[in-house]
This record gives sequence, C-alpha cells and structure tokens, in this order.
Amino acid sequence: MELSKWGHSCVRMVDHDVTVVIDPGGWSDVAGALDGADHVLVTHEHADHLAVDRVAAWLAHAPQAQVHGPAAALAPLEEAGVSPERLNAVQPGDRLDLNGLVVLVGGGTHAEIHPDVPRPANVGYLVGPVWHPGDSVDTPPEPARVLLVPAGAPWLRLADAVELVRAVRPELAIPIHDAIYSGQGTGLADSLLSRLGGAGEYRRTTSGETLTV
Repeated sequence: MELSKWGHSCVRMVDHDVTVVIDPGGWSDVAGALDGADHVLVTHEHADHLAVDRVAAWLAHAPQAQVHGPAAALAPLEEAGVSPERLNAVQPGDRLDLNGLVVLVGGGTHAEIHPDVPRPANVGYLVGPVWHPGDSVDTPPEPARVLLVPAGAPWLRLADAVELVRAVRPELAIPIHDAIYSGQGTGLADSLLSRLGGAGEYRRTTSGETLTV
C-alpha cells in the first residue's frame, strides 16, 4: 500500500487499483489528495476534516466515487447537491469492502474540547494496516502496523497522544492533525512523540510524499 499525507488530517492510500482518501478538509490540499480517488472516508463533520463545497464539486466530475462517514457528516454533502446514492453512512463496528480493500470502522465520539462544546460522532478507520482515529485518541479495532497520530488540537494533550502510540505499538507512527502548529510547535511535538511514544519508527512526511507501508 502507498500512503501519503496531504496536509493536516488528510491522507491518501493506494492499494493495487483502489484509491481511498480520508478527511479532505479545508486545511488540506484537497485537489491533490482527491485526484483519481475511488472512495472518500470522513471521520466527522468539522470543516478541517471535510471541505463540503470542494468535495461536492469534485464529486460532480468523479461519477464513480463514493463517500463514507457518520450520517451527520454526510448531511452537508447531500444539502450541497450530492446524490444520496453516493453517500454511505457508517458506524463503529462496520466492515467495509471497498473494491477488495477491507476497512474496519472504530471509534465513536469526538474527543472533548470543552464541556460546553457538543461532541459529534467521530469514527476511525483501519484501512489495511493503517489506523486513522479522526479527532480522538481511540485505539483501532484490530492491531495496526501504521498509526496516524494526532499531534496538535484544542482537544489534545500531547501526553494522550504519547499514550495512544504506546497503546497501539505501531511499526510506524506518522503525525497528523498538526496544521495549528508553528515550526517550533511542530518540533516540540515531534520530539516528545518520537522520544516517548515507543513506535518502531516515527516519521514526519511532507505534503504528497509517498511511503510504502
């Protein structure tokens, strides 16, 4: 499988002839990530994970592509004119077969930002060997060799991200959800996650850089 990150929490995975994109949000290179994609997986409805207008516009020119996510995350796409036949609601415990690529759905609820801020449904996706937890530090439903670890958010303590890496024990950990950081902040997060997490390898990638996992 080929894996690339396209800014913030947006990742693209290509396995044989199937291309899957997770969380093409407003802080990501949406066009680059979605080019030629077959399936879009959305963890939740927040704009940094789903750029509704741009995804809807892309779907108009990608007639075979399908979108999967919690019902509340799909509703804005339907309101933007996307056919309901192309929108597939998921929940934790589901097993998806995307043209032969197996995806397990986990998670459940967005991590708490503040008690006064509602917590929407948030799912994670185990795509082959790769776990994307969305806006949570939930562990995967089955062991994952590759962990996309959230590194910076209003809802996140870096200590919790470290504990996620320790719980998953991946061969490779790649930081995501990091658009809020300055250069100094990125360096601090990388130092703590790489030094304390215990992953086989911790690696920050540049936008569009492709790894074989």
